[in-house]
Amino acid sequence: MNETEKIALSQYTLALISALKSIKPRPRPDELSKIEVSQTVSFFALVYEKMRNAVEFREDHLILRAAIERILKRRLAINPEGHDEAENLLRELLWARYFDNGSFGKDDVLKVQKIIDTYLKVRKELLIGRPSEIQFYLNEFIFDLLTSEIEETLSPEKAQKQAAKTFYIYQVLRKKIKIEEINEAQKDAIFLAALEKVFRKSDRSYQRYHLFITFYQPLSEYSKEELEKLIPKLPEIFKRIDEFIKSPYIDILSKFIKKNLPPFIILFDILEKKSNEIESILTDQEKLKNTVDLLCREKYQQLATKIRNLAIRAFIYIFLTKMIFALILEFPLSNYFYGAADFRSITINTLFPPILMALIVLSFQMPDEENTKRIFQRLIEIINKDQTFEKTVSLFTKKKKMKKPILIFGFTVFYSLTFLITFSLIHEVLTQLNFNLISEAIFIFFVSVVTFFSYRIKQSVNELKLSEKESVFTPLVDFFFMPILSLGKFFSQEIAKLNFFIFLFDFIIEAPFKLLFEIIEEWIAFVRKRKEEII
Repeated sequence: MNETEKIALSQYTLALISALKSIKPRPRPDELSKIEVSQTVSFFALVYEKMRNAVEFREDHLILRAAIERILKRRLAINPEGHDEAENLLRELLWARYFDNGSFGKDDVLKVQKIIDTYLKVRKELLIGRPSEIQFYLNEFIFDLLTSEIEETLSPEKAQKQAAKTFYIYQVLRKKIKIEEINEAQKDAIFLAALEKVFRKSDRSYQRYHLFITFYQPLSEYSKEELEKLIPKLPEIFKRIDEFIKSPYIDILSKFIKKNLPPFIILFDILEKKSNEIESILTDQEKLKNTVDLLCREKYQQLATKIRNLAIRAFIYIFLTKMIFALILEFPLSNYFYGAADFRSITINTLFPPILMALIVLSFQMPDEENTKRIFQRLIEIINKDQTFEKTVSLFTKKKKMKKPILIFGFTVFYSLTFLITFSLIHEVLTQLNFNLISEAIFIFFVSVVTFFSYRIKQSVNELKLSEKESVFTPLVDFFFMPILSLGKFFSQEIAKLNFFIFLFDFIIEAPFKLLFEIIEEWIAFVRKRKEEII
Protein backbone atom coordinates (compact mmCIF):
# COMPACT_ATOMS: atom_id res chain seq x y z
CA MET A 1 0.00 0.00 0.00
CA ASN A 2 1.41 3.37 -1.03
CA GLU A 3 1.99 5.72 1.91
CA THR A 4 0.23 8.59 0.13
CA GLU A 5 -3.02 6.60 -0.03
CA LYS A 6 -5.89 7.57 2.18
CA ILE A 7 -7.13 5.12 4.81
CA ALA A 8 -10.85 4.36 4.95
CA LEU A 9 -11.62 3.78 8.62
CA SER A 10 -13.49 0.68 9.76
CA GLN A 11 -16.91 0.92 11.44
CA TYR A 12 -15.34 -0.16 14.75
CA THR A 13 -12.76 2.63 14.58
CA LEU A 14 -15.37 5.26 13.74
CA ALA A 15 -17.55 3.99 16.59
CA LEU A 16 -14.61 4.20 19.01
CA ILE A 17 -13.83 7.79 18.00
CA SER A 18 -17.49 8.74 18.42
CA ALA A 19 -17.75 6.98 21.81
CA LEU A 20 -14.66 8.70 23.20
CA LYS A 21 -15.85 12.13 22.02
CA SER A 22 -19.23 11.67 23.71
CA ILE A 23 -17.73 11.01 27.17
CA LYS A 24 -18.26 13.85 29.62
CA PRO A 25 -16.37 14.35 32.90
CA ARG A 26 -18.25 14.22 36.19
CA PRO A 27 -19.67 17.71 36.86
CA ARG A 28 -18.11 19.61 39.73
CA PRO A 29 -20.36 20.58 42.64
CA ASP A 30 -21.50 24.14 43.25
CA GLU A 31 -19.84 26.27 45.92
CA LEU A 32 -22.61 25.77 48.47
CA SER A 33 -22.79 21.96 48.35
CA LYS A 34 -19.15 21.00 47.81
CA ILE A 35 -17.31 19.03 50.51
CA GLU A 36 -13.99 20.47 51.64
CA VAL A 37 -11.53 18.98 54.12
CA SER A 38 -8.75 20.46 56.21
CA GLN A 39 -5.42 20.62 54.38
CA THR A 40 -3.63 19.94 57.67
CA VAL A 41 -5.53 16.69 58.16
CA SER A 42 -5.12 15.91 54.47
CA PHE A 43 -1.33 16.15 54.71
CA PHE A 44 -1.11 13.57 57.50
CA ALA A 45 -3.72 11.33 55.85
CA LEU A 46 -1.72 11.42 52.61
CA VAL A 47 1.49 10.43 54.42
CA TYR A 48 -0.35 7.56 56.11
CA GLU A 49 -1.85 6.38 52.80
CA LYS A 50 1.55 6.39 51.09
CA MET A 51 2.98 4.28 53.90
CA ARG A 52 0.01 1.91 53.82
CA ASN A 53 0.21 1.40 50.06
CA ALA A 54 3.96 0.73 50.24
CA VAL A 55 3.35 -2.55 52.09
CA GLU A 56 1.02 -3.88 49.37
CA PHE A 57 2.27 -4.16 45.80
CA ARG A 58 -0.54 -3.08 43.45
CA GLU A 59 -0.79 -1.46 40.05
CA ASP A 60 -1.53 2.27 40.38
CA HIS A 61 -5.01 1.98 38.83
CA LEU A 62 -6.03 -0.61 41.44
CA ILE A 63 -5.12 1.41 44.52
CA LEU A 64 -8.25 3.58 44.70
CA ARG A 65 -10.71 0.67 44.67
CA ALA A 66 -8.64 -1.12 47.32
CA ALA A 67 -8.71 2.03 49.47
CA ILE A 68 -12.50 2.27 49.11
CA GLU A 69 -12.79 -1.37 50.17
CA ARG A 70 -10.52 -0.86 53.18
CA ILE A 71 -12.40 2.25 54.33
CA LEU A 72 -15.84 0.68 53.88
CA LYS A 73 -14.98 -2.54 55.69
CA ARG A 74 -13.66 -0.58 58.65
CA ARG A 75 -16.64 1.77 58.82
CA LEU A 76 -19.25 -0.95 58.28
CA ALA A 77 -17.72 -2.99 61.08
CA ILE A 78 -18.81 -0.14 63.39
CA ASN A 79 -21.98 0.80 61.50
CA PRO A 80 -23.29 -2.42 59.83
CA GLU A 81 -26.38 -0.73 58.41
CA GLY A 82 -24.21 1.78 56.55
CA HIS A 83 -26.40 4.78 57.40
CA ASP A 84 -24.80 8.10 56.34
CA GLU A 85 -21.46 6.42 55.55
CA ALA A 86 -21.20 7.85 52.02
CA GLU A 87 -20.07 11.29 53.19
CA ASN A 88 -17.55 9.73 55.60
CA LEU A 89 -16.14 7.64 52.75
CA LEU A 90 -15.84 10.64 50.43
CA ARG A 91 -14.16 12.70 53.15
CA GLU A 92 -11.55 10.01 53.72
CA LEU A 93 -10.85 9.85 49.97
CA LEU A 94 -10.42 13.64 49.95
CA TRP A 95 -8.12 13.45 53.00
CA ALA A 96 -5.84 11.02 51.18
CA ARG A 97 -6.00 13.21 48.03
CA TYR A 98 -7.33 10.50 45.77
CA PHE A 99 -9.50 13.36 44.51
CA ASP A 100 -9.03 17.13 44.55
CA ASN A 101 -10.41 18.96 47.58
CA GLY A 102 -13.92 20.23 46.87
CA SER A 103 -14.51 17.85 43.93
CA PHE A 104 -17.45 16.13 45.68
CA GLY A 105 -20.82 17.58 46.55
CA LYS A 106 -24.17 16.54 48.01
CA ASP A 107 -25.23 14.85 44.76
CA ASP A 108 -22.17 12.59 44.96
CA VAL A 109 -23.03 11.74 48.57
CA LEU A 110 -26.57 10.74 47.56
CA LYS A 111 -25.32 8.59 44.65
CA VAL A 112 -22.77 6.74 46.76
CA GLN A 113 -25.20 6.29 49.66
CA LYS A 114 -27.73 4.75 47.27
CA ILE A 115 -25.07 2.29 46.05
CA ILE A 116 -24.11 1.36 49.62
CA ASP A 117 -27.75 0.91 50.68
CA THR A 118 -28.54 -1.24 47.64
CA TYR A 119 -25.61 -3.60 48.11
CA LEU A 120 -26.13 -3.96 51.86
CA LYS A 121 -29.77 -4.86 51.20
CA VAL A 122 -28.74 -7.42 48.58
CA ARG A 123 -26.06 -8.82 50.89
CA LYS A 124 -28.52 -9.21 53.76
CA GLU A 125 -31.00 -11.13 51.63
CA LEU A 126 -28.31 -13.28 50.01
CA LEU A 127 -26.49 -14.36 53.17
CA ILE A 128 -29.41 -15.19 55.44
CA GLY A 129 -29.70 -18.90 56.25
CA ARG A 130 -26.77 -20.05 54.10
CA PRO A 131 -23.74 -22.13 55.24
CA SER A 132 -20.76 -20.07 56.45
CA GLU A 133 -18.46 -20.90 53.51
CA ILE A 134 -21.13 -19.81 51.01
CA GLN A 135 -21.78 -16.67 53.06
CA PHE A 136 -18.08 -15.84 52.90
CA TYR A 137 -18.00 -16.29 49.11
CA LEU A 138 -21.13 -14.23 48.45
CA ASN A 139 -20.06 -11.48 50.86
CA GLU A 140 -16.68 -11.26 49.13
CA PHE A 141 -18.28 -11.07 45.68
CA ILE A 142 -20.78 -8.42 46.81
CA PHE A 143 -17.96 -6.29 48.24
CA ASP A 144 -16.04 -6.58 44.96
CA LEU A 145 -19.08 -5.30 43.05
CA LEU A 146 -19.85 -2.60 45.63
CA THR A 147 -16.37 -1.06 45.76
CA SER A 148 -15.91 -1.27 41.98
CA GLU A 149 -19.23 0.48 41.32
CA ILE A 150 -18.39 3.25 43.80
CA GLU A 151 -14.95 3.77 42.23
CA GLU A 152 -16.38 3.99 38.70
CA THR A 153 -19.21 6.26 39.86
CA LEU A 154 -16.63 8.66 41.28
CA SER A 155 -14.37 8.40 38.19
CA PRO A 156 -16.87 7.96 35.32
CA GLU A 157 -14.70 9.49 32.60
CA LYS A 158 -11.83 7.07 33.16
CA ALA A 159 -14.19 4.09 33.46
CA GLN A 160 -16.06 4.91 30.25
CA LYS A 161 -12.84 5.44 28.28
CA GLN A 162 -11.43 2.09 29.40
CA ALA A 163 -14.71 0.33 28.63
CA ALA A 164 -14.82 1.82 25.11
CA LYS A 165 -11.21 0.80 24.42
CA THR A 166 -11.76 -2.72 25.76
CA PHE A 167 -14.86 -3.17 23.60
CA TYR A 168 -12.92 -1.95 20.55
CA ILE A 169 -10.18 -4.57 21.02
CA TYR A 170 -12.88 -7.17 21.60
CA GLN A 171 -14.66 -6.25 18.36
CA VAL A 172 -11.46 -6.25 16.30
CA LEU A 173 -9.98 -9.50 17.63
CA ARG A 174 -12.97 -11.68 18.55
CA LYS A 175 -13.39 -13.04 15.03
CA LYS A 176 -9.71 -13.94 14.86
CA ILE A 177 -10.08 -16.67 17.46
CA LYS A 178 -11.99 -19.94 17.58
CA ILE A 179 -12.15 -22.46 20.41
CA GLU A 180 -13.23 -25.95 19.42
CA GLU A 181 -14.80 -27.16 22.65
CA ILE A 182 -17.16 -24.24 23.46
CA ASN A 183 -19.87 -22.16 21.76
CA GLU A 184 -19.54 -18.55 20.59
CA ALA A 185 -21.24 -16.98 23.62
CA GLN A 186 -18.93 -18.79 26.05
CA LYS A 187 -15.90 -17.91 23.93
CA ASP A 188 -16.84 -14.23 23.91
CA ALA A 189 -17.27 -14.16 27.70
CA ILE A 190 -13.92 -15.87 28.30
CA PHE A 191 -12.25 -13.57 25.77
CA LEU A 192 -13.62 -10.55 27.66
CA ALA A 193 -12.26 -12.02 30.90
CA ALA A 194 -8.84 -12.39 29.25
CA LEU A 195 -9.02 -8.78 28.01
CA GLU A 196 -9.76 -7.66 31.57
CA LYS A 197 -6.67 -9.48 32.77
CA VAL A 198 -4.24 -8.41 30.03
CA PHE A 199 -5.39 -5.03 28.71
CA ARG A 200 -7.10 -3.46 31.73
CA LYS A 201 -4.83 -5.35 34.17
CA SER A 202 -7.83 -5.82 36.40
CA ASP A 203 -7.59 -7.66 39.68
CA ARG A 204 -10.23 -10.20 40.62
CA SER A 205 -12.59 -7.53 41.96
CA TYR A 206 -12.63 -5.54 38.73
CA GLN A 207 -12.83 -8.69 36.60
CA ARG A 208 -15.95 -9.75 38.47
CA TYR A 209 -17.54 -6.31 38.27
CA HIS A 210 -16.80 -5.66 34.60
CA LEU A 211 -18.04 -9.09 33.54
CA PHE A 212 -21.16 -8.64 35.67
CA ILE A 213 -22.07 -5.27 34.11
CA THR A 214 -21.37 -6.68 30.63
CA PHE A 215 -24.38 -8.95 31.01
CA TYR A 216 -26.38 -7.05 33.66
CA GLN A 217 -26.77 -3.51 34.98
CA PRO A 218 -24.92 -2.30 38.07
CA LEU A 219 -27.13 -3.37 41.00
CA SER A 220 -27.90 0.19 42.10
CA GLU A 221 -29.57 0.88 38.74
CA TYR A 222 -32.27 -1.77 39.18
CA SER A 223 -35.69 -0.82 40.45
CA LYS A 224 -36.87 -2.36 43.72
CA GLU A 225 -39.09 -4.86 41.87
CA GLU A 226 -36.35 -5.82 39.39
CA LEU A 227 -33.88 -6.31 42.20
CA GLU A 228 -36.23 -8.63 44.08
CA LYS A 229 -36.43 -10.86 41.00
CA LEU A 230 -32.67 -10.78 40.41
CA ILE A 231 -31.44 -11.52 43.95
CA PRO A 232 -32.34 -15.26 43.96
CA LYS A 233 -30.39 -15.68 40.71
CA LEU A 234 -27.23 -13.93 41.92
CA PRO A 235 -25.41 -16.93 43.50
CA GLU A 236 -25.58 -18.82 40.21
CA ILE A 237 -24.59 -15.69 38.24
CA PHE A 238 -21.59 -15.12 40.52
CA LYS A 239 -20.52 -18.74 40.15
CA ARG A 240 -20.78 -18.53 36.34
CA ILE A 241 -18.72 -15.34 36.21
CA ASP A 242 -15.97 -16.95 38.28
CA GLU A 243 -15.99 -19.95 35.93
CA PHE A 244 -15.23 -17.58 33.04
CA ILE A 245 -12.46 -15.86 35.03
CA LYS A 246 -10.86 -19.21 35.97
CA SER A 247 -11.38 -20.85 32.58
CA PRO A 248 -8.46 -23.00 31.34
CA TYR A 249 -8.58 -20.99 28.11
CA ILE A 250 -7.69 -17.71 29.86
CA ASP A 251 -3.93 -18.31 29.71
CA ILE A 252 -3.78 -19.11 25.99
CA LEU A 253 -6.10 -16.22 25.13
CA SER A 254 -3.99 -13.91 27.31
CA LYS A 255 -0.89 -14.83 25.31
CA PHE A 256 -2.78 -14.14 22.08
CA ILE A 257 -3.92 -10.71 23.34
CA LYS A 258 -0.42 -9.77 24.55
CA LYS A 259 1.02 -10.45 21.10
CA ASN A 260 -1.59 -8.19 19.47
CA LEU A 261 -1.77 -5.42 22.07
CA PRO A 262 1.08 -2.93 21.21
CA PRO A 263 -0.62 -1.26 18.19
CA PHE A 264 -3.83 -0.83 20.20
CA ILE A 265 -1.87 0.89 22.99
CA ILE A 266 -0.34 3.32 20.47
CA LEU A 267 -3.71 3.90 18.77
CA PHE A 268 -5.31 4.78 22.11
CA ASP A 269 -2.40 7.12 22.85
CA ILE A 270 -3.05 8.90 19.53
CA LEU A 271 -6.76 9.18 20.35
CA GLU A 272 -5.91 10.65 23.76
CA LYS A 273 -3.24 13.14 22.68
CA LYS A 274 -4.44 14.11 19.20
CA SER A 275 -8.21 14.12 19.73
CA ASN A 276 -8.73 17.44 17.92
CA GLU A 277 -7.18 16.19 14.68
CA ILE A 278 -7.77 12.47 15.02
CA GLU A 279 -9.66 11.89 11.74
CA SER A 280 -7.05 13.70 9.62
CA ILE A 281 -4.23 11.67 11.23
CA LEU A 282 -5.85 8.24 11.04
CA THR A 283 -6.96 8.66 7.41
CA ASP A 284 -3.57 9.91 6.13
CA GLN A 285 -0.79 7.30 6.08
CA GLU A 286 2.03 9.83 6.07
CA LYS A 287 0.64 11.74 9.06
CA LEU A 288 -0.11 8.48 10.84
CA LYS A 289 3.40 7.17 10.28
CA ASN A 290 4.99 10.34 11.69
CA THR A 291 2.62 10.38 14.66
CA VAL A 292 3.25 6.70 15.46
CA ASP A 293 7.00 7.24 15.24
CA LEU A 294 6.88 10.24 17.60
CA LEU A 295 4.56 8.61 20.15
CA CYS A 296 6.49 5.33 20.13
CA ARG A 297 9.72 7.16 20.91
CA GLU A 298 7.96 9.04 23.72
CA LYS A 299 6.54 5.77 25.05
CA TYR A 300 9.93 4.04 24.97
CA GLN A 301 11.46 6.94 26.91
CA GLN A 302 8.65 6.92 29.47
CA LEU A 303 9.03 3.16 29.76
CA ALA A 304 12.57 3.49 31.12
CA THR A 305 11.31 5.81 33.90
CA LYS A 306 8.36 3.53 34.62
CA ILE A 307 10.64 0.48 34.93
CA ARG A 308 12.92 2.31 37.37
CA ASN A 309 9.99 3.43 39.53
CA LEU A 310 8.46 -0.06 39.51
CA ALA A 311 11.79 -1.57 40.55
CA ILE A 312 12.10 0.87 43.46
CA ARG A 313 8.52 0.23 44.58
CA ALA A 314 8.96 -3.54 44.27
CA PHE A 315 12.14 -3.50 46.32
CA ILE A 316 10.57 -1.32 49.05
CA TYR A 317 7.64 -3.76 49.17
CA ILE A 318 9.95 -6.78 49.35
CA PHE A 319 12.12 -5.15 52.01
CA LEU A 320 9.20 -4.08 54.21
CA THR A 321 7.13 -7.25 53.94
CA LYS A 322 9.74 -10.00 53.60
CA MET A 323 13.40 -9.07 53.88
CA ILE A 324 13.24 -7.21 57.17
CA PHE A 325 11.79 -10.25 58.95
CA ALA A 326 14.21 -12.66 57.37
CA LEU A 327 17.20 -10.50 58.31
CA ILE A 328 15.94 -10.08 61.87
CA LEU A 329 15.51 -13.86 62.17
CA GLU A 330 18.86 -14.77 60.63
CA PHE A 331 21.01 -13.47 63.51
CA PRO A 332 19.16 -15.09 66.48
CA LEU A 333 18.47 -18.37 64.65
CA SER A 334 22.09 -18.72 63.54
CA ASN A 335 23.21 -18.02 67.11
CA TYR A 336 20.75 -20.54 68.51
CA PHE A 337 21.43 -23.43 66.11
CA TYR A 338 25.08 -22.83 65.19
CA GLY A 339 26.40 -20.90 68.17
CA ALA A 340 27.38 -17.88 66.06
CA ALA A 341 26.12 -15.69 63.22
CA ASP A 342 28.30 -15.12 60.18
CA PHE A 343 28.25 -11.38 59.47
CA ARG A 344 29.53 -11.95 55.95
CA SER A 345 26.43 -14.00 55.07
CA ILE A 346 24.17 -11.37 56.69
CA THR A 347 25.92 -8.65 54.66
CA ILE A 348 25.56 -10.62 51.42
CA ASN A 349 21.89 -11.33 52.14
CA THR A 350 21.35 -7.61 52.77
CA LEU A 351 23.22 -6.21 49.75
CA PHE A 352 22.80 -8.88 47.10
CA PRO A 353 19.00 -8.59 46.48
CA PRO A 354 18.99 -4.88 45.47
CA ILE A 355 22.12 -5.42 43.35
CA LEU A 356 20.49 -8.42 41.64
CA MET A 357 17.31 -6.47 40.92
CA ALA A 358 19.33 -3.55 39.51
CA LEU A 359 21.32 -5.90 37.24
CA ILE A 360 18.18 -7.65 35.97
CA VAL A 361 16.38 -4.34 35.30
CA LEU A 362 19.43 -2.91 33.51
CA SER A 363 19.48 -5.98 31.24
CA PHE A 364 16.00 -5.20 29.86
CA GLN A 365 16.07 -4.24 26.20
CA MET A 366 13.78 -1.40 25.16
CA PRO A 367 11.79 -1.67 21.88
CA ASP A 368 13.62 -0.42 18.77
CA GLU A 369 12.79 1.26 15.44
CA GLU A 370 11.92 -2.07 13.81
CA ASN A 371 9.31 -2.57 16.48
CA THR A 372 7.86 0.89 15.65
CA LYS A 373 7.62 -0.02 11.96
CA ARG A 374 5.79 -3.25 12.77
CA ILE A 375 3.38 -1.38 15.02
CA PHE A 376 2.63 1.10 12.23
CA GLN A 377 1.90 -1.63 9.69
CA ARG A 378 -0.29 -3.57 12.11
CA LEU A 379 -2.10 -0.38 13.13
CA ILE A 380 -3.15 0.24 9.51
CA GLU A 381 -4.55 -3.30 9.33
CA ILE A 382 -6.56 -2.69 12.52
CA ILE A 383 -8.16 0.64 11.62
CA ASN A 384 -8.62 -0.02 7.89
CA LYS A 385 -12.09 -0.61 6.52
CA ASP A 386 -10.61 -3.49 4.53
CA GLN A 387 -10.72 -6.23 7.17
CA THR A 388 -9.14 -9.00 5.08
CA PHE A 389 -6.32 -9.53 7.56
CA GLU A 390 -8.70 -9.72 10.49
CA LYS A 391 -10.45 -12.74 8.98
CA THR A 392 -7.51 -15.04 9.61
CA VAL A 393 -8.50 -17.27 12.51
CA SER A 394 -6.38 -18.73 15.31
CA LEU A 395 -7.72 -22.06 16.58
CA PHE A 396 -7.35 -22.85 20.28
CA THR A 397 -7.92 -26.12 22.11
CA LYS A 398 -7.98 -26.80 25.84
CA LYS A 399 -5.24 -29.42 25.74
CA LYS A 400 -2.75 -30.33 23.07
CA LYS A 401 -2.75 -34.02 22.31
CA MET A 402 0.35 -35.77 23.54
CA LYS A 403 1.66 -37.27 20.32
CA LYS A 404 4.80 -38.68 21.98
CA PRO A 405 4.02 -39.50 25.62
CA ILE A 406 7.44 -41.06 26.27
CA LEU A 407 9.17 -37.89 25.04
CA ILE A 408 6.84 -35.72 27.14
CA PHE A 409 7.60 -37.85 30.18
CA GLY A 410 11.33 -37.46 29.53
CA PHE A 411 11.00 -33.68 29.25
CA THR A 412 9.01 -33.58 32.49
CA VAL A 413 11.70 -35.53 34.34
CA PHE A 414 14.41 -33.33 32.81
CA TYR A 415 12.53 -30.17 33.81
CA SER A 416 12.21 -31.49 37.36
CA LEU A 417 15.96 -32.05 37.45
CA THR A 418 16.53 -28.35 36.74
CA PHE A 419 15.32 -27.61 40.27
CA LEU A 420 17.83 -30.05 41.73
CA ILE A 421 20.70 -28.80 39.57
CA THR A 422 20.01 -25.09 40.12
CA PHE A 423 19.66 -25.28 43.89
CA SER A 424 22.59 -27.70 44.19
CA LEU A 425 24.82 -25.18 42.42
CA ILE A 426 23.59 -22.38 44.71
CA HIS A 427 24.24 -24.61 47.74
CA GLU A 428 27.79 -25.35 46.61
CA VAL A 429 28.62 -21.67 46.05
CA LEU A 430 27.14 -20.60 49.39
CA THR A 431 28.91 -23.42 51.24
CA GLN A 432 32.20 -22.07 49.94
CA LEU A 433 31.22 -18.71 51.45
CA ASN A 434 30.58 -20.38 54.84
CA PHE A 435 26.79 -19.93 54.75
CA ASN A 436 24.89 -22.09 57.20
CA LEU A 437 21.55 -23.67 56.20
CA ILE A 438 19.52 -20.80 57.71
CA SER A 439 21.53 -18.19 55.78
CA GLU A 440 21.23 -20.31 52.62
CA ALA A 441 17.45 -20.55 52.99
CA ILE A 442 17.20 -16.77 53.44
CA PHE A 443 19.47 -16.17 50.43
CA ILE A 444 17.34 -18.43 48.21
CA PHE A 445 14.21 -16.74 49.53
CA PHE A 446 15.55 -13.27 48.67
CA VAL A 447 16.85 -14.24 45.23
CA SER A 448 13.67 -16.05 44.20
CA VAL A 449 11.36 -13.22 45.30
CA VAL A 450 13.51 -10.53 43.65
CA THR A 451 13.71 -12.58 40.45
CA PHE A 452 9.93 -13.04 40.36
CA PHE A 453 9.24 -9.32 40.85
CA SER A 454 11.86 -8.47 38.22
CA TYR A 455 10.08 -10.81 35.82
CA ARG A 456 6.78 -9.05 36.55
CA ILE A 457 8.42 -5.68 35.85
CA LYS A 458 9.77 -7.05 32.55
CA GLN A 459 6.20 -7.59 31.39
CA SER A 460 5.86 -3.78 31.25
CA VAL A 461 8.69 -3.68 28.70
CA ASN A 462 7.01 -6.38 26.60
CA GLU A 463 3.72 -4.44 26.49
CA LEU A 464 5.06 -2.40 23.57
CA LYS A 465 6.96 -5.19 21.82
CA LEU A 466 5.04 -6.61 18.91
CA SER A 467 7.30 -9.66 18.85
CA GLU A 468 9.80 -10.82 21.43
CA LYS A 469 13.32 -11.52 20.18
CA GLU A 470 14.98 -14.34 22.05
CA SER A 471 18.72 -14.47 22.57
CA VAL A 472 20.66 -17.63 21.72
CA PHE A 473 21.33 -17.85 25.46
CA THR A 474 17.63 -17.67 26.41
CA PRO A 475 17.14 -21.47 26.74
CA LEU A 476 20.22 -21.69 28.99
CA VAL A 477 19.07 -18.77 31.16
CA ASP A 478 15.59 -20.30 31.38
CA PHE A 479 17.11 -23.61 32.47
CA PHE A 480 18.66 -22.07 35.57
CA PHE A 481 16.15 -19.33 36.34
CA MET A 482 12.80 -21.13 35.91
CA PRO A 483 13.14 -23.00 39.25
CA ILE A 484 14.03 -19.74 41.02
CA LEU A 485 11.16 -17.94 39.27
CA SER A 486 8.67 -20.66 40.23
CA LEU A 487 9.80 -20.56 43.85
CA GLY A 488 9.58 -16.75 43.87
CA LYS A 489 6.01 -16.90 42.59
CA PHE A 490 5.10 -19.31 45.37
CA PHE A 491 6.71 -17.15 48.08
CA SER A 492 5.12 -13.95 46.77
CA GLN A 493 1.62 -15.36 46.49
CA GLU A 494 1.50 -17.52 49.61
CA ILE A 495 3.53 -15.44 52.04
CA ALA A 496 1.73 -12.27 50.86
CA LYS A 497 -1.30 -13.70 52.67
CA LEU A 498 0.71 -13.45 55.91
CA ASN A 499 1.74 -9.82 55.41
CA PHE A 500 2.14 -8.61 59.01
CA PHE A 501 2.34 -4.95 58.01
CA ILE A 502 -1.07 -5.05 56.30
CA PHE A 503 -2.56 -6.44 59.51
CA LEU A 504 -0.70 -3.79 61.51
CA PHE A 505 -1.97 -0.90 59.38
CA ASP A 506 -5.54 -2.12 58.76
CA PHE A 507 -6.48 -3.47 62.18
CA ILE A 508 -4.29 -1.63 64.67
CA ILE A 509 -3.19 1.74 63.25
CA GLU A 510 -5.85 2.86 60.76
CA ALA A 511 -8.98 3.01 62.95
CA PRO A 512 -7.50 5.21 65.73
CA PHE A 513 -5.62 7.34 63.17
CA LYS A 514 -8.74 8.05 61.13
CA LEU A 515 -10.73 8.74 64.31
CA LEU A 516 -8.07 11.25 65.35
CA PHE A 517 -8.25 12.87 61.89
CA GLU A 518 -12.04 13.25 62.27
CA ILE A 519 -11.67 14.89 65.68
CA ILE A 520 -8.99 17.28 64.39
CA GLU A 521 -11.10 18.22 61.37
CA GLU A 522 -14.16 18.84 63.56
CA TRP A 523 -12.03 21.03 65.84
CA ILE A 524 -10.65 23.03 62.90
CA ALA A 525 -14.19 23.51 61.53
CA PHE A 526 -15.39 24.61 64.98
CA VAL A 527 -12.60 27.18 65.35
CA ARG A 528 -13.17 28.46 61.81
CA LYS A 529 -16.87 28.93 62.52
CA ARG A 530 -16.16 30.87 65.71
CA LYS A 531 -13.66 33.01 63.85
CA GLU A 532 -16.25 33.83 61.17
CA GLU A 533 -18.76 34.79 63.86
CA ILE A 534 -16.27 37.24 65.40
CA ILE A 535 -15.49 38.81 62.05
